[in-house]
Amino acid sequence: SARRTPLSQWEVLTMNNILICGVGGQGIVLASKLISLAAMDRGLMARTAETIGMSQRGGSVVSHVRIGDEIYSPMIARGQADLILGFEPGEAQRCLPYLKENGSVVVCEQAVVPVTASLGFGHYKGANTIAYLRQTRNDVIVVDAASICAEIGTPKVLNTVMLGAAVKSGKLELSMGELERAIQTRLPEKFQEMNLRALRMGAE
Repeated sequence: SARRTPLSQWEVLTMNNILICGVGGQGIVLASKLISLAAMDRGLMARTAETIGMSQRGGSVVSHVRIGDEIYSPMIARGQADLILGFEPGEAQRCLPYLKENGSVVVCEQAVVPVTASLGFGHYKGANTIAYLRQTRNDVIVVDAASICAEIGTPKVLNTVMLGAAVKSGKLELSMGELERAIQTRLPEKFQEMNLRALRMGAE
């Protein structure tokens, strides 16, 4: 059978497997679309796939995003994610089996307490989960996204805050300019400025 030509250095540098995870209502699907648009703006291929639970009830949402020169499947195999972008720490921990041995985690500091825990059927502390992530992985960046959202005046920009942090970390192989153009292309004009501000504050 024919052998595939080895990837060039440039191709390796521009292939990125990103797993975005959190709970319903955090804008995970929109974040995956913004990454895809930014990648296509560069001339790369982008494929995405979502697994969505009871999102209206705070259920798990996971989006697989793969960008590069040749992408055949939208799904990331276990142990192959370059980056876990965790909008919720418990969901980031749950998705750790997908991360490469030398992969990175960019995670929101604030936890979303599940309904079962709030009713007294379990205990969940976001700080404990963050501590676990730091103990088990070498490259973990924790983002105080809630404070930025509070300053902007809405929790609905958490996704763009986290995208800004991911770009600044160097683990998401896209530029701020590419993501800014994606926001201007994808979002209604009335929401663009606050999301651009959130993106920049997340990077800062």
